[in-house]
Amino acid sequence: MDSKALIDCARRARENAYAPYSNFKVGAALLAGNGKVFTGCNVENATYGLTVCAERVALLKAISEGEREFSAIAVVSTSDPPASPCGACRQLLWEFCGDIEVTVANIAGASRSYRMTQLFPHPFDRRLL
Repeated sequence: MDSKALIDCARRARENAYAPYSNFKVGAALLAGNGKVFTGCNVENATYGLTVCAERVALLKAISEGEREFSAIAVVSTSDPPASPCGACRQLLWEFCGDIEVTVANIAGASRSYRMTQLFPHPFDRRLL
């Protein structure tokens, strides 16, 4: 699956976002090694601290379904430039996905791709334990 198709999956997932407090809707689409796509959207909570990002929703869905190999993720928001994953999402993406391709896009069509090592150059992981 190319990045455009993955972005389209994330764009559709964004429509399900529950963001009544920030109105900042985000969608994500995570590509597993076997070609299956797991989508997620952000789900807010009035306390904000219990809010779950779209990237983590997609990742946790995939993990809960037994997937353990991933090759790419697309994240779609409205921001310009397109928003990249937050620190918590970067940590979990690194832990479970390693140096995957991360494509960020917005609904206006702008996009950019990174490797996780570009977004998270000095991760904390099991090597440090």
